[in-house]
Amino acid sequence: QVQLVESGGGLVQPGGSLRLSCAASGSIFMLYAMGWYRQVPGNERDLVATITDGGTTHYADTVKGRFTISRDNAKNTVYLQMNSLKPEDTAVYYCNADVLKDITTPRTHYWGQGTQVTVSS
Repeated sequence: QVQLVESGGGLVQPGGSLRLSCAASGSIFMLYAMGWYRQVPGNERDLVATITDGGTTHYADTVKGRFTISRDNAKNTVYLQMNSLKPEDTAVYYCNADVLKDITTPRTHYWGQGTQVTVSS
């Protein structure tokens, strides 16, 4: 199976920075788009940023100019650099990956377990 493990969350003051990492491992033939999503209790899980296997990025309007998504294909890892953090960024951040296990299996999405980001004074 495929596993996605997030790390890097924590408590930070407004205006501070955090860098999240998500490493994919397991049965991976090819790793396509990866992304970061976030969720607060009672809300839906919302897209934060995505990056294709070719490096094309997309950001939610709420994080444009503050967050940067990147990836290291050799390590099957996606990162989210979060700068100028605001209290409203507080959420559990989840990693998502579009994975092709082998050429006989359809591509499927996988989720990490999530990492808590809390922005508070």
